[in-house]
Amino acid sequence: MTTDSASPADISSMPKAEFAFPGPLRDRLVAAILDGSKTSTTGLLVDYQHEGEPLPQVGSRSVVVDSDDRPVAVIEVTGARVVPLAQVDLAHVRDEGEGHTGVAEWRAAHERFWHGTEMRAALGDPEFTVDDTTPAVLERFRLVSDLRPTA
Repeated sequence: MTTDSASPADISSMPKAEFAFPGPLRDRLVAAILDGSKTSTTGLLVDYQHEGEPLPQVGSRSVVVDSDDRPVAVIEVTGARVVPLAQVDLAHVRDEGEGHTGVAEWRAAHERFWHGTEMRAALGDPEFTVDDTTPAVLERFRLVSDLRPTA
């Protein structure tokens, strides 16, 4: 699945890509990236703003870390757009690789995450909620390198 490699020096200078919070969800998402079934992800604009992070730019690379903060892959952004949550489409949902068969099912799962205590704590807003107008950052990416040790 890897198409090119990244040197240790390149990896150490790349930003981290952290999917969800450490734990079972991150582990599933990282596994889906590594097996090629996950090629898109959704973030919230408010989260980028809160963290002071730039929006994804086509061609930028980052190091995917697992729940133990170990580098496991390098990904490259192939597309990014900001849309209201109500405009997330089925193609994006399917490419997230989480097994959702419809937008409503995807939305319900993501709302559980975004309305969860960890996300609300990360944003510093115990009442945080999303609605149809909430700006969502839709990112597409490709797996560049699998950094796991080979046997």
